[in-house]
Amino acid sequence: MARPTQALIDRQALRGNFAIAQAASTAHCMPMVKANAYGHGAEIVCRALDNAPAFGVASIEEALELRRLGVDKPILLLEGTFSADEITLAEENQLWLMVENHQQCRELLEAPLQRPISLWLGLDTGMHRLGFQADEIEAIYQALASSGKVQSSVVLASHLASADHFNDHKTRQQIANFDAAYASIAVPDGAQLQQSLANSAALLGWPETRRDWQRPGYMLYGNSPFVHGNDDYGLRPVMTFVTAVTSLRSIDAGESVGYAGTWTASRASRIATLAVGYGDGYPRHAPNGTPVLINGRRCPLIGRVSMDMITVDITDCPSVNIGDQSTLWGPDLPVNEIAEHCATNGYQLLSGITARVPRIAQN
Repeated sequence: MARPTQALIDRQALRGNFAIAQAASTAHCMPMVKANAYGHGAEIVCRALDNAPAFGVASIEEALELRRLGVDKPILLLEGTFSADEITLAEENQLWLMVENHQQCRELLEAPLQRPISLWLGLDTGMHRLGFQADEIEAIYQALASSGKVQSSVVLASHLASADHFNDHKTRQQIANFDAAYASIAVPDGAQLQQSLANSAALLGWPETRRDWQRPGYMLYGNSPFVHGNDDYGLRPVMTFVTAVTSLRSIDAGESVGYAGTWTASRASRIATLAVGYGDGYPRHAPNGTPVLINGRRCPLIGRVSMDMITVDITDCPSVNIGDQSTLWGPDLPVNEIAEHCATNGYQLLSGITARVPRIAQN
C-alpha cells in the first residue's frame, strides 16, 4: 500500500486546453512547461503535447532534463543564460536563447559557436523586470544580427504585467510600446523579425497581442488566468490533487484540533484526518473553512495544516470512512477557489506540489 496522496493528470483535458489556445492564436503556440510544467510533471505534459512546435522553460537545467527524457522539440530558455558556459551547452542541445541584457549579449557575441543559434530578443515594454529598453533595441538587434552568431529569423518578445485585468491601461501602453519598438528596427534583406507578446491572459482576452508566437502557460492547465474572471473559456482543470481519509475520531464541544489549537469545536464533532500537508504542497496558511471534497461533499478544513496531515470537520457528512478519497482541488473544486481562501493564486498552489507527490497520467 502506498501513501494515497497523488496528483492525477488528465492528458485529454490538457490537449483540449492546448487546442483552445491554438484556436485563439494567429500562429504558433509554445506551451510553458517551466517549474515542472506548473507542477503537473514536465515529462507527462511534453509527451501529451507532442504536436507543440516548441516548449518554454526557466533554466538550462530544466531544458537539459527534458532532453534527457527524450524531448527533442525546440526548447526556449525564457530568462536566457545565467553564465557564459551555458551558451555552448545551449548550442550542443539545440536550445533557443532569450537575450535580454547587455551581459548576455556580450557573452553571446564572444561565444565560440560552431553554428548560429536561435535567438529571442527581450524588450522591456513597461514591466521593468527583463529586457532591453526601446531606445537601444535597434542597435542590439543589429549587433546580434550581423555577428554570424544567430540565425536570420529572430523573435522580438516582451511580457505583459497586467493582462489578467480586462481593459487595463498599462496593458494598452505596453502593446503600444512594443509596436513602436518593433517598427524602429530595420530588418536586413533575407532576415526575419518575428513577434511574441501574448501570455495566457493576453491570448484569451487581448486579441491584438496575438502575434507570431504565443506563450500559453496557466490556461493550458485548465484554469482562468483572469483576476475576478468567471468565464473559464471552456478550459478543463488538468490536475486533480487527491488524498484519502486515514483516521477518524469524535470530540466534544470545547476541544481543540491541531497545533496551537487554532480551531475549537462549538459542538460535538466528528473529525477526519487526511494524509496531505505542506510537505506535499498543500498550503500551510490555508485557513479554517477552506473546502475539501470528501465523497463529493464539501467539508471544511479545521486546525493548522501540518507537514503530512490536515484535519477536516465531517460532522455533517456522517458516511465518511477510512480510505475514502478526498480532493484538495480539481474539476469539482477549482484551484483558484482554494487560492482565494489562502490569499494567493493558483499558480503558486499548482507549482508548489512537491516531488514526493506522484504525478499519475490519465486518459
